[in-house]
Amino acid sequence: MLVKWMRCTVLDRPGFERGQRKWAGLPGEPGFRAQGGGWSRSQPGVVHLFGFWESRAFYDSFMARSHDRLAAAQTGTYQDMRVRLFQYRFDVKMGFEPRFTEANLLRVAHLRVHPDRAEHFALMQEKVWNPAMAGSPGMLRGVVAEAEPESEFLVLSMWDSAAERAKYRTERVERLVLRSQMGADVAAINGDIIDMEPSWTV
Repeated sequence: MLVKWMRCTVLDRPGFERGQRKWAGLPGEPGFRAQGGGWSRSQPGVVHLFGFWESRAFYDSFMARSHDRLAAAQTGTYQDMRVRLFQYRFDVKMGFEPRFTEANLLRVAHLRVHPDRAEHFALMQEKVWNPAMAGSPGMLRGVVAEAEPESEFLVLSMWDSAAERAKYRTERVERLVLRSQMGADVAAINGDIIDMEPSWTV
């Protein structure tokens, strides 16, 4: 499965939101699974969107045929669009499905990993971080994906409330960083908390 992460700064909010409704046509595209996102909590005007496709081949076909027609409605409403593509590696919680229902909050972490530590990092995600997140009340589902050969990882988790995610953060993160030897694996990390916009989910 292919995971597409889009991030941009919105200049014209009403125009952007009108254009966003045009993406309701995506479910008719071969290989499309889901798309959703919302507004950054930390950066005013910044939007994050996440799309899921069955494979890179289906995604490339969509980009060549239909993308520009759908995107035209949002021309001029945003700037600084950044797009990254990742390949699914594993679930954060068993039985991941690319759907945004019930989620009120998204957490995205983008990590650049030292190439010689990439497999160790992935193992620690699976054995240390994932069980901790999966055991947190309010964590609905999540996915770990990788962009090769850059040794970049995307960790996307979906939560039913900000309060539940805050409990997980304050209680556990420091201990998990030490246990997973994260400092030795990771060259750079950034992330964001996103308030879901349900009307954008397709």
